[in-house]
Amino acid sequence: MVAGIQSADGGSVELNDTDLTGLPPERRNAVYVFQDGALFPHMNVRENVAYAAGDDARADDLATTLEVADLLDRDVSTLSGGERQRVSLARALASEPDALLLDEPLANLDAPIKRRLRFELRDVLSELDIPVVYVTHDQRQATTMGDRIAVMRDGTVRQVGTAEEIFKRPASTFVAEFTGSVNLFEADVLERDENTLYLGWDDAVVEAPAYDVAGERVYFCIRPEYVMILREDRPVDERDNVLAGTITRRVYQGDDYVVALNLDAVDDPVEIRLPTPVYERLSLADRGRVCVSLKKRAIHVIDDAEVIP
Repeated sequence: MVAGIQSADGGSVELNDTDLTGLPPERRNAVYVFQDGALFPHMNVRENVAYAAGDDARADDLATTLEVADLLDRDVSTLSGGERQRVSLARALASEPDALLLDEPLANLDAPIKRRLRFELRDVLSELDIPVVYVTHDQRQATTMGDRIAVMRDGTVRQVGTAEEIFKRPASTFVAEFTGSVNLFEADVLERDENTLYLGWDDAVVEAPAYDVAGERVYFCIRPEYVMILREDRPVDERDNVLAGTITRRVYQGDDYVVALNLDAVDDPVEIRLPTPVYERLSLADRGRVCVSLKKRAIHVIDDAEVIP
């Protein structure tokens, strides 16, 4: 609808104080980059980019930024999927649009190029100083690219916010589960005071920050990186929400380890993410029993249950 390819059923589409709702696509200057990287088949790469740029110098600059400079003299029919996508991005940016619409622009790229380009593309898009709508299912791309992120379900927006707001303070259980890698649990509200909400989680009592919740049954979540495994030689008296349990799984992921834990007092398994040096320093490869702390300030209480079917 922003590009004008589909008509709006209601409401309006506005850009820079201009109502675009009734304008045809060619009058909107909103460039849409398709996921399959559509290019002019009768032009080579340089001609595709220069056609939008208006001059070869700008085409060369963008080609260098998006790592397609060595492809400029190639016929587009010889490009791989990832190469086509990068050339499509260069052509889209060359036209200096008023708005840029990107549909999974890095989807067809190899992992090393994708990691590198998402930061470089962020820098390029920031310099444009125009609105960019970036559609992706890749959470790392969303957090890297987005000043604000919209989580959608069934065509409606479920939450809009910064990456920290979405991942640390999801508005519903759907958003919490959609972001993935989050510990999400159901609990009873036992008591509350000015600073603390006391939650009954099976046989454990969890202290969470004070929340204004309507019901007596709520959900709370905490990200795996905020569940702390405690050292055996350190006192635990001053730690938040200390619970004992048994390690059931360790998965090495290069930069970090994902550790699964069954707690003694609750039925729900807990996932923990630790940087590799921390995992090694705690000697977790040789430990079966551990105590963990759920940081009070990192616990987020959700009063809106909307689970993924």
